[in-house]
Amino acid sequence: MRGLKKQRRIQIVVVAMVALAASSALIGFALRDGINFFRPPAEIAESPPPPTEVFRIGGLVEDGTLVRGQGETITFNVTDGAASIPVTYTGVLPDLFGEGEGMVGTGRLIDGVFQATEILARHDETYMPAEVIEALEEQGVYRDPNES
Repeated sequence: MRGLKKQRRIQIVVVAMVALAASSALIGFALRDGINFFRPPAEIAESPPPPTEVFRIGGLVEDGTLVRGQGETITFNVTDGAASIPVTYTGVLPDLFGEGEGMVGTGRLIDGVFQATEILARHDETYMPAEVIEALEEQGVYRDPNES
């Protein structure tokens, strides 16, 4: 009788482990397109990702580079103080988007130009995404507007 109980427990543990592995695999498969890694411009310039990889870029919109083209196409450069990456975006930009302002974009790097599918800007005059602040602080170009 004891051997049967032990065998049944082992079977239950094995089935639970298989179920856990299968559910983890399914979750990973479902999230594969929803996970976008953040990269600052200096990292992108140093080692460009493949054109198939969707990622997020963040930094400051470089002064003098914002060009509004025909229709809804906009081009500009995003910088972290160490490197500058050209960006193109087709769509409507957030109201607070402008030169010298913080931004985060989602898209792909194709032929050295970041093709953005989504652009996010600061939602007020004091907010900047934490990822952008960290990247700018590493380059020594970020100054907290709340400090005097």
